[in-house]
Amino acid sequence: MADALFDADFTAGSEPRGTRPAHSVTVYRGAQLRVVAGANLGDELSFAEELQPDDIYELSPLARPARLSLLPAAASPFRIGPGGDLGHRGAELHLDCCLTFMCGDGAITEALVLVETDAAGLVAELYLMPLAPMQPRKDYALVGVSRGEALARFAQAACVSFTRGTMITLASGAQRAVEDLQVGDRVLTRDDGPQPIRWIGQHTQRALGAFAPVLIRAGTLNAARDLLVSPDHRLFVYQRRDRLGAGRAELLVRARHLVNGETVLRREGGFVDYFQMLFDHHQIIYAEGIAAESLLVDTRTRAALPAELSEQVSALLPRHHASDQPELEVQETLLQRPDAAKILRRSSAG
Repeated sequence: MADALFDADFTAGSEPRGTRPAHSVTVYRGAQLRVVAGANLGDELSFAEELQPDDIYELSPLARPARLSLLPAAASPFRIGPGGDLGHRGAELHLDCCLTFMCGDGAITEALVLVETDAAGLVAELYLMPLAPMQPRKDYALVGVSRGEALARFAQAACVSFTRGTMITLASGAQRAVEDLQVGDRVLTRDDGPQPIRWIGQHTQRALGAFAPVLIRAGTLNAARDLLVSPDHRLFVYQRRDRLGAGRAELLVRARHLVNGETVLRREGGFVDYFQMLFDHHQIIYAEGIAAESLLVDTRTRAALPAELSEQVSALLPRHHASDQPELEVQETLLQRPDAAKILRRSSAG
């Protein structure tokens, strides 16, 4: 997804205010995760340099996940945005490190540490952003602390992705599984006809909680087959009649906003292979018959690109971000109804 403020020129490190809405991530306060065994016994979560490998942490039974609104930049620090449950609007938010925990059953859980600072540069609050669900009263042994991987993991979590096996429509009309596509293959796009793929990314992560893919069953939104995408993937819908009340015909709708437990649901369990496709411009392509977006490179997702491509992105992808159409995105409040997917299907049929 692309909810961050972003200048059309990739070389900029800060963004114009008011261009795009902030986006939210789910976090816990650092004080809600404490060491229950190890060198730092009794201490709450802290910075990378103060953490000790093999310390065992436990999440407080009183801990509740909360929304932290942020405005990402090309690199840390970010800024805290409006509308969240925590933090002071406008304060700097530093991405400190990526932590790797191991549970007693051998399961691996990753989490990002975010640090809010005040106007004087002093620490105001520390937050933990889990990349998989964490449970109270469960032991989490700290087995890894990485500063270098933090921004890339944050970017991967923000990328819109297709899952292994998803059939993509090529320029010829043929269908090909996303994992079999190659750079240079020409894909059919809604607005610009056949377009060559510039880059294909892939990563694997646990299919749990907010990061589990969303399954859109065949027939829903006129899908030819089941479609499994990342939760923030935006789908394109053309309304012949505005039954949703969005005030326009063309819509971009996030997959997670359509979850109803029946025709659209989260697919949790195990691991999921996510694939990203990058074109010269942000495109609407066709996956299992549904119009869906390609990867949008912005200040949140740029770090997911390989270093050699990220450094050349201004030259390779001129004004890529300007091809996004954020005004088409439907806000979640309009979709907070169990029949939202059904309404959109009827709207597109006339």
